[in-house]
Amino acid sequence: MVERSNDRVSKLCDLPSPTSFIFLIMPNIIDLCRDLRRQQTPAENLLWQHLRNRRFSDHKFLRQHPVCVSSVFGRSLYYIPDFYCHKAKLVIEADGPIHLLKKEYDKNRDEVLAGLGLTILRFTNEEIISDIDRVLEVIASKLTGE
Repeated sequence: MVERSNDRVSKLCDLPSPTSFIFLIMPNIIDLCRDLRRQQTPAENLLWQHLRNRRFSDHKFLRQHPVCVSSVFGRSLYYIPDFYCHKAKLVIEADGPIHLLKKEYDKNRDEVLAGLGLTILRFTNEEIISDIDRVLEVIASKLTGE
């Protein structure tokens, strides 16, 4: 091993594999979810005010909650929906402008989550902010099975 003056660099050089390095620079999934909750958009915040604490149809919603999926390679993959209700098997996504650039990823993600028996509802941030009542009606109809 090459001796380094910087202790952090020295520790990185001692790592047994490249995958270990990923865990050092990538936060764990819980920390990532916490960060996403802290950085929510105004649309997510507005919708959350209606969904939180069983305020909506007495269903418990979780915000930025990881859903784990096992890949064909035996690895765990995590998808983090904006809002998730386990009882109703419902995922709600508030899509901002970034989703215009990642349509293929969103399509694949929706297929994987649907394969777990989850229903996915997508609303644009603009829809949520400008017509929250209609958004809540759509969610209510999914919760009641209409």
